Amino acid sequence: MDWQALKLSLLLAVATTLLLLPVSILAGRWLAESRIRGKILLEAAIATPLVLPPTVIGYYLLVGMGANSPFGSWFSATFGQPLVFNFSGLLIASVLVNLPFALQPAQRAFEAIPQDVRDAAQCCGMSSWRSLWAVDLPLAWPGILTGLTLSFAHTLGEFGVVLMVGGAIPGETKTVSIAIYDQVQSLNFEGAGNMSLLLLLISLGLLVIVNLLGRYAGRLQAYRNV
Repeated sequence: MDWQALKLSLLLAVATTLLLLPVSILAGRWLAESRIRGKILLEAAIATPLVLPPTVIGYYLLVGMGANSPFGSWFSATFGQPLVFNFSGLLIASVLVNLPFALQPAQRAFEAIPQDVRDAAQCCGMSSWRSLWAVDLPLAWPGILTGLTLSFAHTLGEFGVVLMVGGAIPGETKTVSIAIYDQVQSLNFEGAGNMSLLLLLISLGLLVIVNLLGRYAGRLQAYRNV
């Protein structure tokens, strides 16, 4: 068992989830309430990582964050290290790839809040910010938590983007999915099997949580409609 790779994967998953938490809340609520033109195109762009091959996404992220890119050169000049092939670049890539997993369930949860509830909050003199904390979040939290759980699970199993952007540097960018691949390449099927089984159990546990949250959200919605 490559505990270093597992620790790095868990750290990446936790950091990605924490960064996506405010994004999913604020952007999810805005998308749910917004009526701007081109909203469908924006939602399609956000969902692109769901359908593109990971190697394609990884290629564009590698080019966009490389030393020859404006963002990559700025990062190197500011922090004295390249953005790609280190944990910082891997974290940025992970956040971008997992954005639809976190954002879409949160958006659907905010959309499910009845408009008359928001109207009542406005009639009570609540500001948009206060309404978010006092009304929207207590009703939308199952969807938000579902998205974060999916993002955590997807980060643990991500392979293509991690390999393209981070490589396989031990202790820096070598996650457990890459460690499994390396074990198979070296014909160590026992080691690969142990790590795969651990990821399988973690994924099943997270999916159970997602299903429970989905059932709870369904019951909550039915209670609101009574």
